[in-house]
Amino acid sequence: MKFPEKLQHKLQQRQAENALRLLPVYANREDFSSNDYLGFTRNEALFDAVHDFLTIRNFKFNGATGSRLISGNHALYTETETRIAQFHQAESALIFNSGYDANVGFFSAVPQRGDVILYDELCHASIRDGLQLSNAKSYKFNHNDPEDLQQALEKWSEKRTADHNFEIYVALETVYSMDGDTPPLEEIVQLCEYYNALLVVDEAHALGIMGEYGEGVTQYLQLHSRIFARIVTFGKGLGCHGAAVLGSHDLQTYLVNFARSFIYTTGLSPHAVATIYVAYQFLQQEKATVKALQSRIVHMNQEIKRLGLQPLFVYSKSAIHCAIVPGNGKVRHLAQTLQAAGFEVKPILSPTVPEGQERLRFCLHVYTPLESITAVLELLASTLFQQEQELR
Repeated sequence: MKFPEKLQHKLQQRQAENALRLLPVYANREDFSSNDYLGFTRNEALFDAVHDFLTIRNFKFNGATGSRLISGNHALYTETETRIAQFHQAESALIFNSGYDANVGFFSAVPQRGDVILYDELCHASIRDGLQLSNAKSYKFNHNDPEDLQQALEKWSEKRTADHNFEIYVALETVYSMDGDTPPLEEIVQLCEYYNALLVVDEAHALGIMGEYGEGVTQYLQLHSRIFARIVTFGKGLGCHGAAVLGSHDLQTYLVNFARSFIYTTGLSPHAVATIYVAYQFLQQEKATVKALQSRIVHMNQEIKRLGLQPLFVYSKSAIHCAIVPGNGKVRHLAQTLQAAGFEVKPILSPTVPEGQERLRFCLHVYTPLESITAVLELLASTLFQQEQELR
């Protein structure tokens, strides 16, 4: 069957721009690319605990059998959502099948026609896709810029009148997946309260990393009770799958009734939900694991400074550290050099990031030796120095 010409042209264009995406082949290299920050994915004790958890409850089912509104709302859902809500000090938690589903479901359903959504320009694609499906109008503000946000809030607040009332939502992330940086959250919370805006935060890359028990940025700063909705995902720090929207009981009820990515999909299997439950148990018990990861983050920043690499790196207190290397070809070549030395460092190419903002993305893990962090950064520094010498 003939492949459509327009689609073929788009693939050829990607190829010409050195930006064609291909599924990677597994290679046994030092992990600087996965989101398994706490090592829960490879934690055998956690794996065994999930098996015991299901066996004790006699849950021997391979699937959910249907959507949660039909037949898939098995008892483990209620138990797990209660645990999640307690851990995050929220009224309720509603589990979605993925972080993507949670963001698309929330932003397509909650803001209504006539409402306004102000979002950070570096928000994740899942948030942007939700905004595209929403009937509300959406406008971006400069990344981590409370002054630019304030101007937008003031503008739209002035347009709210008694006969033309609407909600203003503000959307951002507490750790940005392509920069690893964090917003001035306290200042933004104060702005939202002053202008009567509803704040929605995505904590995908903060869960398991930020805070004493990996509870995330909003709880660590004691701001969680002042936020309309939080989205936490489990495929990063918790090493499993799924996500949850945290908020009020009314918000949970609303999403169950109107979030299409929740309503029209088969629920997670009992095994997947049990893994979330047990992962939260481990998170609450393994304070030392979170501290061990945080010590590696400190070491990474110290080595970046020692080697004079600060001009390349976006400053980060998270497990994600990015070195900006403009140009798909250049950043891909650098990544291949690091990979050839045994370090699994991924290049992030445009159009995933804007042209000129291509980067090497380093993800840290609790199982990453400090010596390996030093070694990969020293190799990066020496390679860049050698390239500069060759250009002279």
